[in-house]
Amino acid sequence: MQTDVLVIGSGIAGATAALRLASDRQRQITVITRAEEPVESNSFYAQGGIVGRGLDDSPQMLKEDVLSAGDGVCFPEAVEVLAEEGPDLLMEVLIERADVSFDCDENDALIYGLEAAHSKRRILHVGDMTGRAIMRGLIQELKKQPNVEILTGQTAVDLLTFPHHALDPLAVYQPLSCHGAYVFDQASRKVKPILAEYTILATGGLGQIYLNTSNPPGARGDGLAMAYRAGARVVNAEYIQFHPTALHMTGATKFLISEAVRGEGGVLLTPEGEPFMERHAPQWKDLAPRDVVARAIYWEMLENDYPYVLLDIASHMKAEAIRGRFPQICAGCLEQDIDITERPIPVVPAAHYFCGGVLVDTWGQSSIPGLYAVGEVSCTGVHGANRLASTSLLEGLVWGDRAARHIKEHSSGDIVRESKVPPWEDADLIYDTDPTLMQGDMQTIRNLMWHYVGLVRSEYRLNRASRELRHLWLEIEDFYRKTCLSDGLIGLRNSVQAAMLIARAARQNPISRGSHYREDGHISNGAHAPGDQNLNLSGGVG
Repeated sequence: MQTDVLVIGSGIAGATAALRLASDRQRQITVITRAEEPVESNSFYAQGGIVGRGLDDSPQMLKEDVLSAGDGVCFPEAVEVLAEEGPDLLMEVLIERADVSFDCDENDALIYGLEAAHSKRRILHVGDMTGRAIMRGLIQELKKQPNVEILTGQTAVDLLTFPHHALDPLAVYQPLSCHGAYVFDQASRKVKPILAEYTILATGGLGQIYLNTSNPPGARGDGLAMAYRAGARVVNAEYIQFHPTALHMTGATKFLISEAVRGEGGVLLTPEGEPFMERHAPQWKDLAPRDVVARAIYWEMLENDYPYVLLDIASHMKAEAIRGRFPQICAGCLEQDIDITERPIPVVPAAHYFCGGVLVDTWGQSSIPGLYAVGEVSCTGVHGANRLASTSLLEGLVWGDRAARHIKEHSSGDIVRESKVPPWEDADLIYDTDPTLMQGDMQTIRNLMWHYVGLVRSEYRLNRASRELRHLWLEIEDFYRKTCLSDGLIGLRNSVQAAMLIARAARQNPISRGSHYREDGHISNGAHAPGDQNLNLSGGVG
């Protein structure tokens, strides 16, 4: 199969890129997703909102807030791109083209919300279902494009790169380049190469490698692992943002209680009903940055043996207003027999957002020619050591658009022929997929990451995590090479690879900064340890 541009992932970043590329009717764009429906993605579940430009706001104010939250690790040029281009692009793509109806007041003026660490009200939202509204609008518009093909139930296995996958032995003398991907069709259970002039990686995050996460099942580090195996640079992998408030419930995936709840006056309490954030963050209190709030909850739970803490919005907002502003949260909590208009919500921290990723420039280009990365799988440098609330959707929108514009300006029309790449070999496989084994291995990964590479880290925990993950990686890799493929096996292989990258990055960085907290390290004083996860990684993990 050949296409001009292959987009792997259909969240806000991938969908925006495809939509911008579709304006060139001579170009064929293929979007693949492992999900059954193209709207299914991390973006779909975003509750709080997306950063716009408030009434008394400016690009400079937004830039300062992003840089402050990023704790000295943000790339200023990327932050400036986001602050200058983002709000205008939001109006052009989401409001005018995708027809997303953000909440307005009785005079049809946009309502701007406030979230933690923002100095101004600038968050646009659709109740607490902002991601759902955005994705439905984008996918609906994408389906109208005659030169865009959306393929569901397709799991990318590996990026197709030269010289690694080239049949010509002389290709070894050529520089590394990406020419598409090997893709597993879940229905036929066959792998086919999809060849493309350009490939855009938009696979989202990796929260599912943690015991508690707000991320949906597909967020397992697929794109990060594929890019790393292909030789792309990965940076800042130690920076995992934990959302402070996920509903205390069974299962790995926790129902997210948006930061907007605290933005609207919600207060964190101990189970005995005592407010505690002033002890941990006297200036910001309940509106402190996410890493501060998450660790404060962690310490309260650890020191007092609490199974959870409470988030009280019922005492600060009328019931009717709560139902109108947070309909999804109300419904989700009611499913667990919790009426948030009457009593506080039991919450725990959960892995939420990956601030590092595949290093890209301001146009979304990775270190591998022909490969772009956009959205959560990428590291643009915007988020630094800690993401500012509601900037992730905007980053996906901006870099999805910029990657598409860059491709349109630099296209050569050169697509590798199928005769130059090897077919997928699966004749010598001896095992069928073993769900019990894979479930056990996945649970081991989640436990290791949560307890040893979680909110609070130490040298001993990180060393142990690295040793145990490497042993598990060897076992999984051996099993993978002898077993018939399934979406679950592909995900397991990618999850352990992603976990190894994070554990090693965290072990190499002794500086507590942002979302990376070392209880045996030292607090940042302005110097930053190397964040390139492709350096000093001996041991054959790629």
